Amino acid sequence: MVSSSKLVSAAAERNSAPIGEVLARVLPARGLVLEIAAGTGQHAVCFAARFAHLGWQPTDIDPQALQSIDAWAVEAKLANLRPAQLLDVCDARWPVDSAAAIYCANMIHISPWDVTLGLLDGAARTLAAGSPLVLYGPYNIDRQFTSDSNKRFDASLRARDARWGIRDLEDVAIAARARGFELEERVQMPANNQMVVFRRG
Repeated sequence: MVSSSKLVSAAAERNSAPIGEVLARVLPARGLVLEIAAGTGQHAVCFAARFAHLGWQPTDIDPQALQSIDAWAVEAKLANLRPAQLLDVCDARWPVDSAAAIYCANMIHISPWDVTLGLLDGAARTLAAGSPLVLYGPYNIDRQFTSDSNKRFDASLRARDARWGIRDLEDVAIAARARGFELEERVQMPANNQMVVFRRG
């Protein structure tokens, strides 16, 4: 059965509502939203349903995630939700040439820094002036952890892979600015996470 491919993230269930509230303010009125590292597909289905006026294109680098995304989509039967596509953000060319917005959750800290730079490079190629790049996850602020739990989480990430870890928002903002993006808004989210909105200049 297709549903056997579905992966479930309890965190995705918990954070979809507060993330959706921010997206409702910053997403454009029309066009295609490109979701990077869509994971289980729960966010893709939730947000495609909530923002039916927008096309929603989920992507991931993991074949198992792609199967899960499509399994969720088959059950949801949403006309604006496109089939999942394989996307490595470090590739020089993405399968989507242009989008009205990019949304990416929980990737930057669970990947090497080069992946963040690849995301920003690809976003600069894909987004037109005025379009938002929306990132969700834990960030250090002013070179400090925002909670003891984030400090422990960072240590566990680096124990798994020394190239991983919670990034300082200033470093991300500097790299984004070099690629034509300005930090527009930072929203404190539950569980010591942040929603960060960059805008293409």
